[in-house]
Amino acid sequence: MRRCSVIWTAIRAALALSLGATVATAADCVSDDFEDVPYTACIIDPAQEELRLFHADTEGQVYGTFDRVNAALAEQRQEIGVAMNGGMYHDDRRPVGLYLENGTETMRLVTSEGPGNFGLLPNGVLCIAGNSVRVIETTVFVATTPDCTYASQSGPMLVIDGALHPRFRPDSTSRFIRNGVGVRSDGVVVMAISDAPITFHRFARLMRDGLETPDALYIDGNVSRMYAPSLNRHDIGLPMGPILATVVPTD
Repeated sequence: MRRCSVIWTAIRAALALSLGATVATAADCVSDDFEDVPYTACIIDPAQEELRLFHADTEGQVYGTFDRVNAALAEQRQEIGVAMNGGMYHDDRRPVGLYLENGTETMRLVTSEGPGNFGLLPNGVLCIAGNSVRVIETTVFVATTPDCTYASQSGPMLVIDGALHPRFRPDSTSRFIRNGVGVRSDGVVVMAISDAPITFHRFARLMRDGLETPDALYIDGNVSRMYAPSLNRHDIGLPMGPILATVVPTD
């Protein structure tokens, strides 16, 4: 049996447990390896779990940490189920590309090529609309203008309709910690982070071949962090920009 089949068999087992649980149950997370590179993935069924983006409170104060998001949610008797950094940001933690939070746009869509990973076209948008979550390549997003309640633009795309980003090279020597989000053909969302430096090509293959997401978006590199209580994981570091998280009641 291929290694990726073994990986997804374990993840499917975790997902089966989550699908039989109540909405209050947080996403299931697993730690494994892909081609000898360790990673962590969290499996989210948006039909049962509420997925949101968090950047700043009503007074414009950037959350920056998982703890501050949890403190804000506690006032509503809620908490984070699982979370990771949710988009690229400038030094002042403003989103680099399109950002929508609860229907309010605070940064416009960027369609031009540019420096850095964000400008390595094609890039894309994570679009959350109720229990529907999609990863959409930016030019398709422009052409279709989907109605998103939450959205975060990042780049580059890792996987586009089953194909790896055309500029990824299997012989690349550029290795970093990386995280991304993908959506399976059945609508299940996968958050993933490498737990050791990895090339773009291998990380994209993890998302496509190991985690079976035909559309996947790169989120960031060395600032990548994850919050997964079921694995006793709570990464800390410099304050973040956007944060992608599931929300569950505390009761």
